[in-house]
Amino acid sequence: MAKEKKSKDNKLESETDIKNSPIEELEEDHDTQEDMGSLTYEELVDKNEDLEKSILRANADLDNTLKRTRSEIEKAHKYGVEKLLVELLPVIDNLEHALNNLSADATKEDREGIELTLKSFESALDKFGMIPIYPVNEEFNPEKHEAVTMEKDEAKKDGSIGNIFQRGWELHSRVVRPARVTVIKN
Repeated sequence: MAKEKKSKDNKLESETDIKNSPIEELEEDHDTQEDMGSLTYEELVDKNEDLEKSILRANADLDNTLKRTRSEIEKAHKYGVEKLLVELLPVIDNLEHALNNLSADATKEDREGIELTLKSFESALDKFGMIPIYPVNEEFNPEKHEAVTMEKDEAKKDGSIGNIFQRGWELHSRVVRPARVTVIKN
């Protein structure tokens, strides 16, 4: 009897092992598939349409992400040097002031040296897409000009630019620094 009891216990243990085996898991998966098989044709078509829509949305999201990333990389390449170029603008301003306020004692070589230095700075900025805003005979545009004061000038019409205190700069059509000007108001 003791042998029969031992064999029954072993048999129960082996049945428990079988239930927890990969075969049992496959049978459970098969039962799930049979549940899917109990869906009607219309339900399966609806489920298929939902899955197709999900795939389309996922593809659209991926395309949008790629486009946005390309755009951000392009902007980083275009405007990545903006801070450096903005820091160079006061140097150009100082060279312009030096040229405008050159004393009568200055030699021709001094003037030419400052002019060449200014031109080399301007050409360096031009290589990176920096374009000066020098609004001679233009209408005031608040996107490109900063009004410092208003003045009267009968020779010019209202809203036009009078004097230019400081020229502005654009980097790839983005205003980095507006031109500082006076506006005519008669």
